[in-house]
Order: sequence, then C-alpha cells, then structure tokens
Amino acid sequence: MSLWELILQQTVNGLILGSFYALIALGYSMVYGIIKLLNFAHGDIYMTGAFACLSVFGVLSVIIPGVAGIILSVLAAMVIAAVLGYLAQRFAYGPLLGAPRLSLLITAIGVSLVISNSVMVITNSQPLFFPGVIDNSAGINIGGITVTYIQIILITVSASLMLALTLFIGRTMTGKAMRAISLDKDTCRLMGINVNKIIGLTFIIGSSLAAIAGGLACVYYGNVQFSMGYTIGIKAFTAAVIGGIGSIPGAMLGGLLLGLLEAVGTQFLGSQWKDVFAFGLLIIILILRPNGLLGKSEIERM
Repeated sequence: MSLWELILQQTVNGLILGSFYALIALGYSMVYGIIKLLNFAHGDIYMTGAFACLSVFGVLSVIIPGVAGIILSVLAAMVIAAVLGYLAQRFAYGPLLGAPRLSLLITAIGVSLVISNSVMVITNSQPLFFPGVIDNSAGINIGGITVTYIQIILITVSASLMLALTLFIGRTMTGKAMRAISLDKDTCRLMGINVNKIIGLTFIIGSSLAAIAGGLACVYYGNVQFSMGYTIGIKAFTAAVIGGIGSIPGAMLGGLLLGLLEAVGTQFLGSQWKDVFAFGLLIIILILRPNGLLGKSEIERM
C-alpha cells in the first residue's frame, strides 16, 4: 500500500472512530452547556445502549432478521437510554441543581458506578458478541482503498444526526430555550420557560445520541462489555474539551479531530502510543486555546 493509500485508509478509520466520539461528546456538551455538569455517567449510558441493542436484537432476530431488525434494535436502545438518562436527571441531578458544582460532579461519578456495576453483575463480567448478520468486508474501492458499506452507513448516520441536532438547537423554539437557559435559568423561569422540562429533554436527547453510538458500535465491532463505557466516555469528554466544552459544533469538531489523531498515532507510532499522541496534542491545544477550538470565555455573574 502506497503512502497516499495509507493516508486515505487512516482518514476513513479516523472518521469512523471520530463519529462515535462526536455523538457521545454532543451529550457532554449539551448537558454542560445548560447546567454546567460534567456528566461522567454519559459513557455508561453509551454502554447501556450497546447492551440494549444487542439484547433486543437477540429477541427480534427470530422474527425480523437482518438490517430491519438492527434498525429496530437501535431505536429500542434509544428509548431505553433516554429513559435511563431522564431518570438520572430527575432523581440524581435534579434535586442538586442549586447545590455547588462539586456535589453534582460527585453525584455523576456515583451514577456512573451504579450503572456500570449493575451491568457488570447482570452480564457476570463477560463480553457479549453480536451475531454476524452484516458482511463487514463488503464495500467499494475508492482511490486504492476499500470503504465498506457499514462504514459508509456509520459516517452518513453520524453526519445526519449532527446536522439535525445543529438545526434543532439553532432553528427551533425548544433549541432557543436551551440556549437561553444556558445563559440564565432564573430569568428564563420569569419569562415562562419550563426550565426543568427543557433540562429533562436535554438529557433525553443526549442519552439517545449515546445509545445510537452504542448500537452502531455494537454492530460494527461485534462485541460489547461493561467496561467499554469508561474508556470511550473519557475519550468523548476529551473531544468535547478539545472542541470547546458547551459548544455543539465544537463537540463534533473535537470528536472527529480526536478520531483522526488516534488513527494517525496508531499507524505511525503503534497502538500503545495512540493515547499518548492524542492526549499530548490535547495538552498543546489547551495551552494555546484554554477554552478549546470553538469554545468561548465565560463571564461569571456575581
């Protein structure tokens, strides 16, 4: 394989990995933008979505096999993750919205441990495998490299969801309410906005996106395990910080950039150095731009 083909192949690999990071980072940024919470349980919701997709498909595949069954399984995982995210917000985070941020952060860590350990007990710490109903090797040849059909689907779905969320935040009344609440919750209440409802909806949307990423990862990689949420949660959080925590476009940019950096690091430095390469560049970016690539400085109101 020539250098040009190698670069193209790693670009495709980086975009695939970055799409997963971006979908999860969107949830981080949405929640942080509204209630200034670093929801460290978000990676575990991604993991729960992957297990839910696998479990539902195991039942549906008898009746609805193939791609249709996968689509329904991902949709079911979205519903399950949305309910889980809403319940976490309603009963764990909601009562602490007026508390110091440290209380919310510790609560988020607690919710993460509860979810991950619950799944660990249910699965007996064993990885589960997705049945090979899709040929992951089938694809088209572009510029000397092979891009599989499932990779094309993953990138298309991720790009469509990111665009839809951007339009939702920027063009709809609910999206405008989210942006208003991120600036001043008390004033929004005086203006008649149901702040608690909007916050709950934010968790539902963010959790649904994480579940889609989990379901797609389950199909693409073919296996799930209870610890998968921790690693990708840290990576997605890193992507959100690179792009600018609280910025929707920044989360997308950060996720794709981190995926590309990891792909390059794996190719030229080896898989054992990919995290060193990615996080080293994160430190450099934050030194040069402390608020991230697309982040904005915040003014604390007294």
